[in-house]
Amino acid sequence: MGVPKTMRAVRITEHGGPEVLEVTDVAVPSPQAGEVLVQVGAVALNNTDLWTREGAYGRPGDPQALSGWRGPVDFPRIQGADVAGRVVAVGADVDRRLVGRRVVVDPAIYDADGPDANPVGLMGSERDGGYAEYVTASAERVHDVTTSPLSDDQLATLPTAYGTALGMIERARLQEGETALVSGASGGVGIALVQIARARGARVLAISGEAKIDAVREAGAQEVVDRARDVAEQIRAAAPDGIDVALDVVAGDLLNEGLPLLREGGRWVIAGALGGYAVTFDARRLYLHNAQIIGSSMHTPTHFDLLMDLARQGEIEPVIAATFLLEQAAQAQEELARRVHVGKIVLHP
Repeated sequence: MGVPKTMRAVRITEHGGPEVLEVTDVAVPSPQAGEVLVQVGAVALNNTDLWTREGAYGRPGDPQALSGWRGPVDFPRIQGADVAGRVVAVGADVDRRLVGRRVVVDPAIYDADGPDANPVGLMGSERDGGYAEYVTASAERVHDVTTSPLSDDQLATLPTAYGTALGMIERARLQEGETALVSGASGGVGIALVQIARARGARVLAISGEAKIDAVREAGAQEVVDRARDVAEQIRAAAPDGIDVALDVVAGDLLNEGLPLLREGGRWVIAGALGGYAVTFDARRLYLHNAQIIGSSMHTPTHFDLLMDLARQGEIEPVIAATFLLEQAAQAQEELARRVHVGKIVLHP
């Protein structure tokens, strides 16, 4: 069957609430030299979808400015960073043997070509993404996962959430036997952090709401503390000798309360600010204890290669919270914003 000329897609034409998501028919993109065309099997939702739609990222020197992930959004924009599907066409200079292969797309736009490049853009923000029946991607950024035992839904959950989690864990230099604290543990990144940290042989102490504690423990956390109670007191009781690594997507007050709980040489890695981006802390807790605060934005190409190896081997088990049809993207984003789910929300084109 050939590729059609038009496709269904969901895009935004301005910043705003769920009402700015429009379902429309657009031309199927043509793969340019070095690109492939992927028929989307599943696309997972992320907080980046909400914040890009809202323009909530701010800009250096102007935190209140409406902005996408790394700057102004070029509207109209098809959202969606996390894509699993099949290659149906290739552009010039691309191996045609990719056609028909099941793939996961690395959504990052990097600042260089090397294995340790940093992401400076994101599919669905700086270029069109996967809230559509088809999407183009660089051939270098599609990973063949045909042999993976994971479903398309599960594979689609990996790029941003598990990529972010693996990037945090790699930058934290988490070692077997260390104690890791995971904040926001019931979310997509949080569940990924728990699973990957356990796979590394770490002892995992997680923070979650009471209603989700059992689900977080089932994901692999040895201890779970209730975020509605005194978090620092619960952490001290669960880890009286302190924690080696904090894997944090919350920031806010947690950073100030938690830094004194780090062991000597501890590392606090931040990849989100669900609890607030303006924080204060006692700087003495850093320099007197050789502690580190590390910012972590997604992953490098090397990290993503490691993640795809885990996917091919089936060594991770992504949790699917709910699925929606593409036309229900606004409803799906509203469900994501309510934060009552555990795991990931997925759209089906």
